[in-house]
Amino acid sequence: MLEVGSESYWNTNVARHPGILRAVPEGCGEALDVGCGDGLLARKLLGRVERVTGIDSSPEMIARAREHAAGTQGLTFVEGDFLTADLPTAGYDFICSVSAIHHMDFEAALARMREALRPGGRLVVVGLAREASPAEWAATIAAAPAVRITKVLRRAHGPDGMPVADPQMSYGQVRDAARRLLPGMRYRRHLLRRYSLTWDKPSR
Repeated sequence: MLEVGSESYWNTNVARHPGILRAVPEGCGEALDVGCGDGLLARKLLGRVERVTGIDSSPEMIARAREHAAGTQGLTFVEGDFLTADLPTAGYDFICSVSAIHHMDFEAALARMREALRPGGRLVVVGLAREASPAEWAATIAAAPAVRITKVLRRAHGPDGMPVADPQMSYGQVRDAARRLLPGMRYRRHLLRRYSLTWDKPSR
């Protein structure tokens, strides 16, 4: 069994974990990791959150997550489709998702995350998008050498068996849709071909 919070591999998704962990609100009781994969981020979250639920549609990934977390209190893993799974409304203080939302209907997934978040809670989404404008292509080309070097130096890999899909939305489409669904959200594009959305749900 892996130790809770252990980092057994590195890749461009894992690179975003420290920022997600820093975004966890103080006194966070319940967190949800959407598209949790093998549960690496969920295990890290448990050091800052009382209870963490991870959900993923891949039976293989959920089986691996449960194996790694065997005997660990406060961690629950659900196999299922996030858009239709039986999850509580306004049940979580913190919701995160890393490179999973492009596997789903983007707007439906964001809307469900918004509904699942408690008033005053925080949402952090890290995702993939495609280049569609000269500016987006220029940013990708400029970052390409640094991305390649970082992957080689950090020996980027794993986990094996993780489902993959090509993003259908452009960075601009992602930003515009998120602004419409999450008023006041903060959008940022990162060096290693990822973007992030951060949103604090208004308190009642």
